[in-house]
Amino acid sequence: MRAYVARRLLFAIPTLLAISLLTFLLTRLAPGDPINLYTFGDPNITEEDKALLRHTYGLDKPLPEQYVDFLTHALRLDFGKSLLYHKDAGPLVVERLGVTVQLGLAALLLQLGIGIPLGVIAALRRGTWVDNVIRVVAVVGHAVPPFWLGLLMIILFSVTLRWLPSQGWLTIGKSETDVLDRLRHILLPAFVLSLAGIANFSRYLRTETLDVLRQDFIRTAHAKGLRESVVTRVHALRNALIPMVTALGGSLAVLVSGALVVEQVFTWPGIGQFAYASVRGKDFPVIIASVMIASVLLVIGYLIRDLMYAVVDPRIKVS
Repeated sequence: MRAYVARRLLFAIPTLLAISLLTFLLTRLAPGDPINLYTFGDPNITEEDKALLRHTYGLDKPLPEQYVDFLTHALRLDFGKSLLYHKDAGPLVVERLGVTVQLGLAALLLQLGIGIPLGVIAALRRGTWVDNVIRVVAVVGHAVPPFWLGLLMIILFSVTLRWLPSQGWLTIGKSETDVLDRLRHILLPAFVLSLAGIANFSRYLRTETLDVLRQDFIRTAHAKGLRESVVTRVHALRNALIPMVTALGGSLAVLVSGALVVEQVFTWPGIGQFAYASVRGKDFPVIIASVMIASVLLVIGYLIRDLMYAVVDPRIKVS
């Protein structure tokens, strides 16, 4: 097991290097000068001051030398100082990443807790009105834009019914340990973020469950007199869940990256909103730190997926 994990992490190094190089080039070659943007409108800033700032942040060096400097520091988990916040970019991103991960995990729980049962029910009720309703809901979940659904949820549950807060992740004056207040704030953005995943998991699991129910070992289980619930839960569902592990591989990274729109709508103080502000301000260190941390999450997600195969399917051995 340890050798397998070490080998997978070793294979991830070229991927992370390629991502770092591509991100570095995209940020550096994009139009606009971050120093001009940062000092815009300040009459006291001279060209000498701008040149000093470029030298301080290493922006006056050739691109290859800049990349080597970045890579050397990144290996020590040092992504440089933020141009906008004048603090180390890594801790700034990690601080907001924790808030986004909370939102992503809540959305993932909703995806699994709602999408899997809906997929199983649709398969067991194939061709009935229940199946048709679930399939329509799945199509709508794919079609509805998250920003529009988020605004609709705010109008309905925050403005009209006044049941849930419309923005932020904590009520002013409340303690961070107030679990009920945190749940009230996370419910709407988590549902909006999870809707596409609910649609994916329900449709995917419906197809897989129908395929498993046609297998010979299911007919054999029925012929042995096993109860329907046992056949469905122990034999059909477990085998249908094996391909689902593939879909879970990059879910966390996808949720973190997909939280950009949702965080803007609900003013959620996570990495999505932070990265968006950094892109607008051409804050190179924060942009690269955000992309690299999300990439590491993706690698970890795929590693967890491969390890989960051995848990779900005893026939698969990780070695």
